Amino acid sequence: MGEISIKINIADRVYPLKVNMEEEEIIRRAAKLINDRIKEYQENYAVRDKQDLLSMAVLHYATSSLKAEQKVAVEDTDVADRVYQLDQMLSEFFSK
Repeated sequence: MGEISIKINIADRVYPLKVNMEEEEIIRRAAKLINDRIKEYQENYAVRDKQDLLSMAVLHYATSSLKAEQKVAVEDTDVADRVYQLDQMLSEFFSK
């Protein structure tokens, strides 16, 4: 698919972007999540500086991303271990 030009508003600043058509929705959703997180921080903390709010939002999402990566790695290891055990069991069964 082709590229399209869109404008994304984050923290009251507009960012013109060129994105693949199939990525547009996810980029818009990401911008909404960021703006919602900034709004939440504005309402719950005495922070008003947009740079500080953006930094807090980035830290939140980077932490979430790293936690998800770690969880996937652990689950991948668990799956690999189970597959290995199953393979061992099958090898034992068929070698009898």
